[in-house]
Amino acid sequence: MSLRCLVALILVLAQLVLAKADLFAATPQSTDITGEITTKIDQAIAAALTEKKMPGCVVVVAHGGQVAYKKAHGNRRIEPSVEPMTMDTVFDMASLTKPIVTATSIMQLVEEGKVDLDAPVATYLPEFRGNDKETITIKQLLIHTSGLTPDNALSDYENGWAGAYQKICNLKLLSEPGQRFRYSDVGFILLGEVVARVSKMPLDQYAAQHLFKPLGMNASGYNPNEALAKRSVTTTQVDGEWLKGTVHDPRARYCGGVAGHAGLFSTADDLLLYAQAMLAARNPGTQHLLSQQTLATMTKSYDAAGNLRGLGWDKQSGYSSNRGKSMSSSAYGHGGFTGTAMWIDPELELVVIFLSNRVHPHEKGAVNALAGEIGTIASDACRNTQKS
Repeated sequence: MSLRCLVALILVLAQLVLAKADLFAATPQSTDITGEITTKIDQAIAAALTEKKMPGCVVVVAHGGQVAYKKAHGNRRIEPSVEPMTMDTVFDMASLTKPIVTATSIMQLVEEGKVDLDAPVATYLPEFRGNDKETITIKQLLIHTSGLTPDNALSDYENGWAGAYQKICNLKLLSEPGQRFRYSDVGFILLGEVVARVSKMPLDQYAAQHLFKPLGMNASGYNPNEALAKRSVTTTQVDGEWLKGTVHDPRARYCGGVAGHAGLFSTADDLLLYAQAMLAARNPGTQHLLSQQTLATMTKSYDAAGNLRGLGWDKQSGYSSNRGKSMSSSAYGHGGFTGTAMWIDPELELVVIFLSNRVHPHEKGAVNALAGEIGTIASDACRNTQKS
């Protein structure tokens, strides 16, 4: 490495460290919406806890690069013993894996000229042919209009990834590609394999090297180590054992914990680093997570057979109940089955992160409406600030 490159690298790393320190050093009192949102969010969460919609949660709201709200509520485990929720709790992100890991990785490969959004999936996965699947494109997988089933049989995964992949390649379509919006885990499982094939790295290793490490997301990844698993939420019981630091999604679990649709574990602080990096990528520069053009391509609205989706992101669709009602049309986000949600609104300079383990202990919790209410409280406050 030349001296010039080394100096440039040191400067970039220093900027990332300073940016992280500034963001997390910010107190709620340093923002202009804290007073307006704190009591309302506290009350909404207290009501949800009373109604047993979840055992606990962590919520972070950032506005204009400053932390406006940051609290842990309730417990991360109530059976077989009680563990209080803490800000450093590690959550099973479930389908937040789709945009944060898989779609972001795909877009980096697009930026490098290694993946074409309009190319057939079979260009990168030659085995994915037959039953009229040859015309399905990468973009159609990203916006869920491929015609593939939402989920194939769980039994298809019981012998591991190799057998599951063969079953996926043999699937028949439920509709013609591009004609219907059908949210599909299978599509993102395939995209995870595209990342692995094109990058020549397993998906978890690619994400660690190209996403988490550059952003300082030190508590993020697949299959958390013992230390991270110890402070992870508990989800449900499988074969008499409580899942804690083991992915809840059974298909991802059968695939060794690594998949394109689920498997990511992370914390609120790490997600805030990712979200701020996405906001920062709107600015010129060569050291961002994505280029300006790639970010714009990823986060704009696409017509997904009557639903609005980004590439890997939700915009306004049948899955948007966790979205703040007063967020702008530029907002993009996603939710996860375990009780997670994150929305980023570039127009309002707003990030709303809601993390819970609503599936603990008996998968009866419900938090999408709560996450949407918190997003509405935050985005209303931002709009009130703009008016004043």
